[in-house]
Amino acid sequence: MNRIEIIENTILFVQKTLKGAEGGHDFFHVERVYRNAINIAKEEANVDEFVVALGALLHDIADSKFYNGDESVGPRMAKEFLESQSVNAKTIDHVENIIKNISYKGGNFEKEFSSPELDVIQDADRLDAIGAIGIARCFNYGGYKNRAIYDPNILPNLNMTKEEYKKSTAPTINHFYEKLLLLKDLMNTDAGKKIAQKRHDFMEKYLEEFYKEWEGIL
Repeated sequence: MNRIEIIENTILFVQKTLKGAEGGHDFFHVERVYRNAINIAKEEANVDEFVVALGALLHDIADSKFYNGDESVGPRMAKEFLESQSVNAKTIDHVENIIKNISYKGGNFEKEFSSPELDVIQDADRLDAIGAIGIARCFNYGGYKNRAIYDPNILPNLNMTKEEYKKSTAPTINHFYEKLLLLKDLMNTDAGKKIAQKRHDFMEKYLEEFYKEWEGIL
């Protein structure tokens, strides 16, 4: 089986697995991350585009937030699928490590693995968390979890541990300060940084308008 066939099979596997998933973590999210990752990879040196493709497609195959916080499900599902496609062990191990280390998980989380491919996919994933689509995904998930849109009496917590971040039930607007507005300065690649700045600026303008409307300023 050649690489193109493996990627095509991976796309079909992800589409089937994520059918009916929450709107911010469905196949369309994966598709956008995959597309962004491939584009960023073309501007980076010494990046294995096959690993980038597989890692991007499988990065959210089983997001832990939908599996009671179990972070082992995604890497395990990815490994089992790639083994069924006769992908070599080294590539499978690389993809597993990408999935284990790609998520934000709160500002105090440190990656235990690094590679140029992880840098590319992480940037692509974070780009989908900011800007116009990032805002839409943020409120979609907040609604999915029945969270308040905004409560001026609940301030953002910028010093959460990984576990506190995972268990947070704070209003959706708080998530902008606890994650989304922080991502611009956490980008790894030059291409990612450039795109992130534009999307970051859009979010700041959105929040400015949000607060004006909240206060009834015409």
